[in-house]
Amino acid sequence: MTTDTENICRRLVGRTAVITGAGSGIGLATAHRLASEGAHVVCGDIDETAGKAAAEAVGGTFVRVDVTDPEQVEALFKAAHDTYGSVDIAFNNAGISPPDDDSILTTGLEAWKRVQDVNLTSVYLCCKAALPYMRRQRRGSIINTASFVARMGAATSQISYTASKGGVLAMSRELGVQFAREGVRVNALCPGPVNTPLLQELFAKDPERAARRLVHIPLGRFAEATEIAAAVAFLASDDSSFVNATDFLVDGGISGAYVTPA
Repeated sequence: MTTDTENICRRLVGRTAVITGAGSGIGLATAHRLASEGAHVVCGDIDETAGKAAAEAVGGTFVRVDVTDPEQVEALFKAAHDTYGSVDIAFNNAGISPPDDDSILTTGLEAWKRVQDVNLTSVYLCCKAALPYMRRQRRGSIINTASFVARMGAATSQISYTASKGGVLAMSRELGVQFAREGVRVNALCPGPVNTPLLQELFAKDPERAARRLVHIPLGRFAEATEIAAAVAFLASDDSSFVNATDFLVDGGISGAYVTPA
């Protein structure tokens, strides 16, 4: 009988991947997946304890980074290039979904701006920092974490989160078109709800909201972080060489559903 490890492809040998939000959830699962496929992994996170643990677990490098700070973001990608000689993959994944981001009727301007800074401005900064390396190499894959909510509306709104992910989707599409002939692909990964600490924390405070969302997923469950990581590995690899400027949905069928199975 084969193990999961034995079934992993080795598509990323010798390539350098930068992951933000690498200390937990999707970022951590992706660090493990990309490393297992042979990539050098640079784990960026604001949480030093979690980020260092992630880097140690995958034999990579940790860089503490506040993704809303332009100088720290530039230092993250410079460290990747200086350590491993290239920047081949940028998984711009860091994000937040705080409880005070709710309906537009109750969400304050401070909460709105905080989510926009972490979820959207950080992606702008990371793309801006990664692109010069990739353009010089004439090769690179940028994967920006958007969400299925960039494509669909919800009555259980998180207004700034939704708007930020729509911005990530639009920006990714534009960059993918702009830099395609320089060898750089840019895609927006659009996960459905994922069983991560962030989602668990949100839904623990509002079980009714969790139930209202779960019922709309045709597969009848939330995604696991490893399933999203597998999609990132595909988008990072040459197997997706003709996938560009798109919203790559990994949502268990939510966006295709009208009525779900009983």
